[in-house]
Amino acid sequence: MMEKLRVAAVVGPTAVGKTRLAVSLALRCGGEVVSADSMQVYRGLSIGTAQPSQEEMRGVPHHLIGFLNPEEPFSVADYVKLASGKIRDISARGKLPIVTGGTGLYVRSLLSGVSFSPEEGSSRLRAELRQKAEQEGPQALWDELCSFDPESAAHIHPNNIGRVVRAIEVYRLSGVTMSERQKHSRDNPPPYDTAVIGLAFRDRARLYEAIDRRVDRMVSDGLPAEAERVYHMEHAETASQAIGYKEFFPYFRGECPLADAVEAVKRNSRRYAKRQLTWFRRDRQIHWLFVDECTESELFRQACGVLAEKGWDL
Repeated sequence: MMEKLRVAAVVGPTAVGKTRLAVSLALRCGGEVVSADSMQVYRGLSIGTAQPSQEEMRGVPHHLIGFLNPEEPFSVADYVKLASGKIRDISARGKLPIVTGGTGLYVRSLLSGVSFSPEEGSSRLRAELRQKAEQEGPQALWDELCSFDPESAAHIHPNNIGRVVRAIEVYRLSGVTMSERQKHSRDNPPPYDTAVIGLAFRDRARLYEAIDRRVDRMVSDGLPAEAERVYHMEHAETASQAIGYKEFFPYFRGECPLADAVEAVKRNSRRYAKRQLTWFRRDRQIHWLFVDECTESELFRQACGVLAEKGWDL
């Protein structure tokens, strides 16, 4: 039997310090980071998607960040294909791949070996569904998805039109729901030997405070101007629905003051963090570490301990 590739992962909600810990582990273990963030893939959107700066990377190579034009579609199947290739390449060079991010569907699909059929889909059907969303609102599409695939709908935000459209498209073309297709695709055992570290705050209020501080820094760094560029993009449907951008659109239309837009970013970010925690806590393989119960150095030692328990050389 072929030996499984070792893959570490650092997951958790937004603003919890995942990148910082992943970089520290990479420096200790000789690793490279593979991003698992559905928005950090886009080029030119570094502030709102919290792409790590060169200073934060500390010389550690980071993959799947800022390589795609915002107008281009990108699916979980695209991510798994690219991330799997990066893992093989990093491992072949004797390095440890460290998957890092908060997009739970990306992490689960990658590490569990979900396979995706190469369906071409229907551009006409997608156009019809998007038109429905424009005329009746995103909630109408999401309600349709709920009617036949409530399991998938529970994991997709109503405003994520791209994923809602894809789930409806799969069902209409194949007669099989997205959730059923994903269950069947897990027939094969997981392809990796994984150690997954989850970061969280024991005190939820501390997490929300960290999120608010991060949003304030983003605004100071130029988030409104970046959001305005997204506002004027014609075909950036996914980016235009991302938290950190869409909240500013009423401000650009003169419908609310800037302070209200910023508060909406904070509120939606806090809600998103809650959904992320709900998703990740379903995974019993995650080793949870709490950033508000120890110093940063102690947190790093605990994370190293999780890898050491796997018998991995540090």
